[in-house]
Amino acid sequence: MEKKILAAAAFFGMTAVILGAFGAHALKDALEESRAAIFETAVRYQFYHALLLLAIGSVTVLGRKARRASALLAASGIVLFSGSLYLISTAGLTGFDFRPIVFITPLGGVLLVVAWLLLFIDFLRKKT
Repeated sequence: MEKKILAAAAFFGMTAVILGAFGAHALKDALEESRAAIFETAVRYQFYHALLLLAIGSVTVLGRKARRASALLAASGIVLFSGSLYLISTAGLTGFDFRPIVFITPLGGVLLVVAWLLLFIDFLRKKT
């Protein structure tokens, strides 16, 4: 399981760097300022949570269930939260109508919060 979590961390970290560079260079003049800020938020949260996955896969004090559940929630949250923000921020370029998926962003955010919450609870339950 740790191997899969670490691979997911590496994938999300790598794609955050790629998308960050793409946003800073290729989209620099194509996105209006508010849309560029949304894109940057997506990259930043993806990167933060790639690091979270790296920690989840590396820390040995986590229980098996907490590790698995928090990793799954974090990965799903990245896809939903950052993924929807990427779509929303580039809607003007792609013609994508984001209104039908606007609920996905807060759902992804909730998954990220719950991933952190599970870790918090697991750490509090440790006896040492």
